[in-house]
Amino acid sequence: MTHPHLHWTLDPGPLAAMAVGSVIYVRRFRAARQEAGGRGAGWLHAAAFAGCVAVLLAALVSPLDGLGENYLFSAHMAQHVLLGDIAPLLLLLSLSRVIMRPATRRLTSLERRLGALASPLAFIALWLVLIYFWHVPALYDAALRHPLVHAVEHLCFFCAGAAVWWPLVQPVPMRRRLTGLAPFRYIFGAKVGLAALGLYLTWSTAVVYGYYEHVPRIWGLSAIDDQNVGGALMLVEQSIVLLTALVILFVRMLAQSEEDERRRERLEDAAPA
Repeated sequence: MTHPHLHWTLDPGPLAAMAVGSVIYVRRFRAARQEAGGRGAGWLHAAAFAGCVAVLLAALVSPLDGLGENYLFSAHMAQHVLLGDIAPLLLLLSLSRVIMRPATRRLTSLERRLGALASPLAFIALWLVLIYFWHVPALYDAALRHPLVHAVEHLCFFCAGAAVWWPLVQPVPMRRRLTGLAPFRYIFGAKVGLAALGLYLTWSTAVVYGYYEHVPRIWGLSAIDDQNVGGALMLVEQSIVLLTALVILFVRMLAQSEEDERRRERLEDAAPA
């Protein structure tokens, strides 16, 4: 059994992208606070952005990157979960309508031009197509063997995650909004749509990605056991995120219902006057 060589990956590309993104965010955050105070940019927004950067560092700079490339499919799956689900969600949660104001008009115009392609259904389709596309064995192995392809894969995962979370978070309001129980159906469909891949990898009995048949084995995990762990990790993460999202949506729906009821009562009280 081989002992893994773990090290931090100080690749200038991801570090430079995170640095530029952080500078832009800090400038907009400060401008939004000056314009609208805590409503425009609160410390929860700042905490979400810091969390996004921390998750990206864990995925792209920490030893997890080398562990996934050189030893374990399960570590690579953990990296993809961070890049394709957690980091995009935190980024969108770090944005407010005031922070996004300089881009609002452009995004609204783009949404009009895209028509039906700028809809929740299209965003779910994009999420599933990109995730399943990059898990085709030939493409998955090619990404591990070629750094440029690997970078494109990671970018696609991040964009897919941002797309699937956008209709729920909506830093810029959408024309085709999710109303009523639609947000529950939306997030359920997105997460369950990915469950087939996780289930297949969890219970598979043959190695799907040949690349991991030729890497050193560590921690007593065979290639098939490693693959099963990776699939289970995907299922567990998707399940936790789904349950958390459903609870938050339910609480938000109750709060909105109470607010609507109070507004109705105020209108009724004002009617006789």
